[in-house]
Amino acid sequence: MQARPTGRAPGRTFTETARRAQIVEAAIATIGELGYRNASFAQIAKRASLSSTGLISYHFGTRDEVIEQVVHEIVASIGSHMMQRLAGVTSAAAALRTYIEGNVQFIGANREQMKALLEIFLNGAFDYGPESDQAVTAPIEQILRDGQRSGEFDPKVMATLVQRAVDGLPFLLAAKPDLDVQAYGAEVATVVELATRRTA
Repeated sequence: MQARPTGRAPGRTFTETARRAQIVEAAIATIGELGYRNASFAQIAKRASLSSTGLISYHFGTRDEVIEQVVHEIVASIGSHMMQRLAGVTSAAAALRTYIEGNVQFIGANREQMKALLEIFLNGAFDYGPESDQAVTAPIEQILRDGQRSGEFDPKVMATLVQRAVDGLPFLLAAKPDLDVQAYGAEVATVVELATRRTA
């Protein structure tokens, strides 16, 4: 999914921007706690300590617009986190490990956000198709191509395996909330490292 630019939109006051952020934060918490189907304007307004659901309608208009912004905010947060983690990484092997462990770290540290995103996805409100999937796996494919030396693995296959290991973590955490996510990330990274290591 391509994240749109963040920040204050033209024509919006700082107060309006802060109110929208408050509503989005409340929506994430509400979806995470009550589920996607029960995240009504009334429940979101209650969580945000707003006096009326009209304040949500004023800023977003529809529930779908709120959900769209929730997805955008979470995806943008993941992107920002990964850009910071990958900055200055020079080798393909280090980039691959950083990509895996960085994504896992974000998921482990932002469980409420990821639970909300999972709820949205499972209820068909996250627009994720073949084009989105290609956009997500393309950076991993590039890392693998950069590190490929003798054609011992298929970058497309390995990129898909890496992304599925990352995407599957929120599902696993839903069943095993006490899972050691740091150990999970390290083990997945080691498995991929061994699978992609150049042999003599």
